[in-house]
Amino acid sequence: MENLQQTNQEKKSLVSKPWMQTLAGIFVISLVVGGFLYLKSTSAYVLIDKSEISAPIISIGPEASGILAEVYVKTGDAVNVGQPVARVGAETLSAKVAGTVIGVQNMPGQVFMAGSPVVTMIEPGQLRVVGKLDEDKGLDRIKVGEPASFILDAFGNKVFTGIVDEVSPTADESSVVFSISDKREVKQFDIKIRYDVNLHPEFKNGMSAKIKVYDN
Repeated sequence: MENLQQTNQEKKSLVSKPWMQTLAGIFVISLVVGGFLYLKSTSAYVLIDKSEISAPIISIGPEASGILAEVYVKTGDAVNVGQPVARVGAETLSAKVAGTVIGVQNMPGQVFMAGSPVVTMIEPGQLRVVGKLDEDKGLDRIKVGEPASFILDAFGNKVFTGIVDEVSPTADESSVVFSISDKREVKQFDIKIRYDVNLHPEFKNGMSAKIKVYDN
C-alpha cells in the first residue's frame, strides 16, 4: 500500500515539474498548429472534378454542296498543311493546318451541304486540360498563371503539372446546373490548364481528368 502511494506521489511530482509542463504545452501547441496547417493545405486549392483533355475542333467541309466521292484519311492519321483529306463532287478538301484526324464521315455517295464537316481534326499543340467549374465553387479564386496539378483516369494517381492558361469570360450555357437549396441556375465556366504537350504525347483528346488549381 505504501509503495502504491509512493508511486502516485512520484507521478504527481513529475507532472508538477516545469519541464514536464513545458513538454505538455509544446505537444498541445503542436497538435493545434498541425491541425491548422492541415486545414490550410486542404483549402489552398480549388478542385475541378469535371475535366478532360481537349483541343478546339477543326472541321473540314465543302464550300459547295455535293456528293462525297472519296475520303483519303482515317481517324488517328496525322495530316500536313495542304494535304488532301477528301473529295466532294469536283472539290478537293484539304487541311488548312497540320493536325490529327479525330473523325471522318466516310460515306461515299452521301450528299454533303456546304460547310458540313466531312473530316474533323485537332492540333495536338493546342491540347489543354479543360475543366468546368461552378461559379460558386471557387471561380473567384482562379487567376491566369496560377500553378495547377491534374491526374488522368488513364494513368491512375500519377500527378502532372501545368498552369492556368485561360479562365473563360463567358459561362458555358450548355452545362447549366441548379442549386439544390433554392433551385437557382448555377453557371459553369471553362478553366483551361496548359501543360508541356511535347513531354506528354501519350495524352489523348477526350481523356478524363481532375484538376487542382493552387491560389496564391
